[in-house]
Amino acid sequence: MVKTQQCDHVGVMEIECKGDFSLIARNKETQVLEVVPFEEQTDELKKKLAKNNEAKMDNKIDLLVQQYEQFTILEEEYIDSGFARCNTIITSLKSLDEGFSSKNYVRKFLRALHPKWRAKVTAIEESKYLSSLALDELIGNLKVHEVVMEKDSEIYKGKKKKGQVHCLES
Repeated sequence: MVKTQQCDHVGVMEIECKGDFSLIARNKETQVLEVVPFEEQTDELKKKLAKNNEAKMDNKIDLLVQQYEQFTILEEEYIDSGFARCNTIITSLKSLDEGFSSKNYVRKFLRALHPKWRAKVTAIEESKYLSSLALDELIGNLKVHEVVMEKDSEIYKGKKKKGQVHCLES
């Protein structure tokens, strides 16, 4: 049994190294290259196709895991936009049966936030309910804080402009 699994794995590795193969073969009568119909495919060809699909699936999973691990939210990006990008990766991973725990998603999203969110992230991380916090609750919480930060920023910019005007008048 172990030997078969090793052979299966080697087959996938071979496909990953050599690349995709074609279902095209030369027709014995016409000598024209054409797609081999399913009912005419040999067991060996079907096994190769299965390995080919497995190799493609492994590559997709590897790519998605890498995207998930490297995911960050940009400084000027809105929470909704960052969540939409993150959710696309999460949904794709789940569809390939490679999802993480919801606790992992919450922690990942917090780590992905830009440093301007550091105070809020620390407050959430130190809260007693972090272990039971759902991702959608986190997003809602962050969206509320985002509105507060935007209002604070507008007030600060307004005060700064007034201060500049007073400096010019002096």
